[in-house]
Amino acid sequence: MKLLIDDARIEKIKRIYEFYPVDGVTTNPSILAKGGRKPYDVLTEIRSFIGGDAELHVQVISRTAEDMVAEGHKITSLLGINTYIKIPTDAEGLKAMKILSSEGYHITATTIYTPMQAFLAAKVGADYAAPYVNRIDDLGSNGIQATRCMHDIFVNNSLKTQILAASFKNSLQIQELCEHGIGACTATPEVIEGLIKNAGVSSAIDVFNRDFESLCGENKTMLDCE
Repeated sequence: MKLLIDDARIEKIKRIYEFYPVDGVTTNPSILAKGGRKPYDVLTEIRSFIGGDAELHVQVISRTAEDMVAEGHKITSLLGINTYIKIPTDAEGLKAMKILSSEGYHITATTIYTPMQAFLAAKVGADYAAPYVNRIDDLGSNGIQATRCMHDIFVNNSLKTQILAASFKNSLQIQELCEHGIGACTATPEVIEGLIKNAGVSSAIDVFNRDFESLCGENKTMLDCE
């Protein structure tokens, strides 16, 4: 399962890249708006840092298929061919996905709330379908179960589309999807850091360090314990 950062703050992205094995960055209009900077200024900075081979997902804003296609062309011309064009999964979006997919562009179908949305996006050639796990929960359904269902639909129908699950409130949700073998998850830096935070781990490290210092002296390590 790939793991991506759902954020546009370059300092947060750099920190996660320093410590964690991530595969790219996802953004959306709301994430970009929080930064208060011009979209392409931010996105160009992110692309420069993560490199041309990493995945960068950028969402179109237009409401008609023709304008979505035009936006997709501009996004990839400025940010590279390995940029995934995020398109909302409504009727116009499906039309745009079909066109861009036939032209060889990478597509991420977003605003996915139901398995049939995901199925239709896959049928028109989307590379990823991005269900909003926590938002599905908020509507009274089970986001994890719905996402697993989408994954199974892709597998059982021999569709190339992968899941790119989004909208998480905790690290356990990511674990449950990882167990099911979905294609990718994207999460905030805080949720990613939560994947490894554990009071038991910190306590064990403290005990090991105290025991070693009792043997070799304060602040000693295996570098200078002779």
